[in-house]
Amino acid sequence: MASVFPLEEALPAGEVHDEVLDESDLGNSAVPTFRIRHPIVAFLIRRVPAGLAALLVATMLIFAAVQVLPGNVASVVLGRNATPARVAALRADLHLNDPLPTRYVTFLGNLVTGHLGDSSAALAQGRTLPVWQVIKDPLRNSLVLAVLTIIVYVPLCLVLGTLAGLFAGRKVDHAISMGAVSIGAMPEFLVGTLLIVIFFTKLNLLPPVSQVSPGQTPFSHPTALILPVLTLLLVSTAFGTRLVRASVVEVLREDYVAMARLNGQPERRVILRYTLRNALGPGIQALAQTVQYLIGGIIVTESVFDYPGIGSKLVQAVSVRDVQEIAVISAILATVYVFTNILADLAVMLAVPKLRTQA
Repeated sequence: MASVFPLEEALPAGEVHDEVLDESDLGNSAVPTFRIRHPIVAFLIRRVPAGLAALLVATMLIFAAVQVLPGNVASVVLGRNATPARVAALRADLHLNDPLPTRYVTFLGNLVTGHLGDSSAALAQGRTLPVWQVIKDPLRNSLVLAVLTIIVYVPLCLVLGTLAGLFAGRKVDHAISMGAVSIGAMPEFLVGTLLIVIFFTKLNLLPPVSQVSPGQTPFSHPTALILPVLTLLLVSTAFGTRLVRASVVEVLREDYVAMARLNGQPERRVILRYTLRNALGPGIQALAQTVQYLIGGIIVTESVFDYPGIGSKLVQAVSVRDVQEIAVISAILATVYVFTNILADLAVMLAVPKLRTQA
């Protein structure tokens, strides 16, 4: 059935055409034009520099936003202890007297070399506390929350989206689509609050808060992870399910699917080999957008359940005007956002071979 399935017409494995001379340049004195023919190499050459440029712009915006926060940073961080002498000393420690471009170059250089600086709030208290020591545990906790959500999210979206697409226009499709739209329309804090009311207030089955004691991992109290994961899962699955459904419906209309059925292929083989394989592209894009959503949604969810993740740490840093923590955490989240896009597009190319012939 190779003639039926167009995805098998991809480039032969291992075939690489690094450079090709443009035929229009033969026989004249013009400078030869070289073109990268291997689709994966061409994609990386095109997207990675673009991603780095986007990340550079993001760090500029983050740094500028931190600097234009209202009020004197040193005075706000010191609070009631803000005497003129202490304000001047803290401004010197934070290099606030240096020119803005110099401070940005120093900030960017430190990020690139992995030196995240010291907590501004700790400096105000007369002690040195590296930002990495402050954020490493919250970052781990948020990563656990995100990974658990994604592990359940991927198969759930594929199953629900495929069912809705296969039975498009029928009761199963209406039920799945209506449920996805209804839940997806609700914000995270509302979904989380409803889950607390149901599972804690009414049923008394799960704790309403998700505290993690210092020195412990989130797995020390696994039941405390259920409601935050369920909140993120309900809100994010709504979008992914609709995207997979639309992709399945579109693929089922393709000629090669009809030809496979006419040739007597079993329906299971048609669905698994022809339909789902072609629908993987939007599914991977949905996963990428869910990871990007988690960057923002996890902040709200962690606040609702008092979960000690990176979102809660960012909110806390903003409240005390810890400029170094705010800038570093925001830069980390921006990096995840940018490179998730690149990895998702690369995964789509690897999963759907015909896209490699269009790169």
